[in-house]
Amino acid sequence: MLIDNLVADTLLADKGYDADERVIERLEKQGKTPVIPPKRNRTTQREYDKHLYKARHLIENFFAKIKQFRAIATRYDKRATNFLGAIYLTASVIWLN
Repeated sequence: MLIDNLVADTLLADKGYDADERVIERLEKQGKTPVIPPKRNRTTQREYDKHLYKARHLIENFFAKIKQFRAIATRYDKRATNFLGAIYLTASVIWLN
């Protein structure tokens, strides 16, 4: 499973991943910090870092802007190095605007 191979110290995810046994407990066993808001219908509400979770919104917006470029959205380049170069170019265009 993807959670078992996670390299980062913190995982930012949405409410869809609010599952104790499948996600949160596995992350905590590995020493990772889950930043996942609890669902409304949860019987015991958990605490999470709200300020760090707000950064997730900025990341999602950036991916939405990148996907507006056709070559990125369709993965026009076949080689990973060329595709990464296109990502860098697109990111710099977005940053300069």
